[in-house]
Amino acid sequence: MKYLFFWLVMFTVCTGNAQQLYDGSIKPADATPAKYLHLLQGKSVGLIINQTSRIGDKNLLDLLLERKVNVRKIFVPEHGFRGKEDAGAKVDNSTDSATGLPVISLYGKHKQPTAEDIKDIDVLVYDLQDVGVRFYTYISTMEYCMTACAENHKQFIVLDRPNPNGFYVDGPVLTKDNKSFVGMQCVPVVYGMTAGEYARMLKGENLADKLKTLDLQVVKCINYNHKKKYELPVAPSPNLRTMAAVYAYPSLCLFEGTPISVGRGTPLPFQRFGCPEFEGKFADSFIPKSSEGAKSPPFENKVCYGEVIGKDAKEVLEKLGSRFKLNWLISAYNAYPVKDKFFTGFFVKLCGTATLQQQITSGVSEDAIRASWKSDIKAFKQVRKKYLLYEDFEK
Repeated sequence: MKYLFFWLVMFTVCTGNAQQLYDGSIKPADATPAKYLHLLQGKSVGLIINQTSRIGDKNLLDLLLERKVNVRKIFVPEHGFRGKEDAGAKVDNSTDSATGLPVISLYGKHKQPTAEDIKDIDVLVYDLQDVGVRFYTYISTMEYCMTACAENHKQFIVLDRPNPNGFYVDGPVLTKDNKSFVGMQCVPVVYGMTAGEYARMLKGENLADKLKTLDLQVVKCINYNHKKKYELPVAPSPNLRTMAAVYAYPSLCLFEGTPISVGRGTPLPFQRFGCPEFEGKFADSFIPKSSEGAKSPPFENKVCYGEVIGKDAKEVLEKLGSRFKLNWLISAYNAYPVKDKFFTGFFVKLCGTATLQQQITSGVSEDAIRASWKSDIKAFKQVRKKYLLYEDFEK
């Protein structure tokens, strides 16, 4: 049966230089069924999937059912089965109308599969397209699922996917006292690993209880390494619609811990920022409207003033220079009229450390802030390199 839940509109890349930016020979692991079908034959299978779990014009579920794999359940992360739910929106359990399979939400209060959830499966297969940023919650879902499998003696297989932000490592490293679902491990904002590499690190460093005992297998991508850039074929979530947004996301998402809009409800989410209080201080203006994936955006129907980071991927990459940048956040803080209202309680959870907020409010320069996390980045890279499956960008 044709399985058509994923978006039919392809992920639009806002650049006229796509062929120069991207290596079209790169393929995610699920594109080569011969490498993993034998691992699933004769087993009861659970899938951790959403609209990104595609093999050409098919979803992984379609392919496995066609190949007579015994798929028993579907588990879904934040944004739901179709990837259309707002960030933070409640996603309920359901039944897939096309196959009759139970769909279990792993977002909200039910983040980790229970023993009951997985009692009738032998293996959980993870196939989600991540964007390589610590607070993007798919890796948190993966960690919870790995823990459930370890506790219940189930196998865990990662069908690896390229990391579109895998060509650098940068940003403050999370401190242990700030762990949450938007940051479960002490890694930088941009950690430069695929999901498979990250899973290997979680197990190898025993970063969650019992992971040392986990039966983990990672099926590798084809023709990928950390020097290459990969063009996502499907939007990984409702407000990362373009490669420009994927690249700007690590730097702009910190605005989610402030009263500043990141353009939800506009044609350029995560490619701009602004608020009504910036009138006369920035050149860009926009009016957020309710839309799919942004049903009640900040400053809905109000004129916001701010800045566009870039209208296409090439422009954003040129401004970033393979770095996590703070200049937009600092300039917004300096322009905001009520300084003690700028940071919300969520800001520290996103950046993973209270130090960054203190540095910005104290007027520390971006260069000095970057220097303050240099040693933490160096230490993380020493751990990271033990688990890489692909050539690193620094070689």
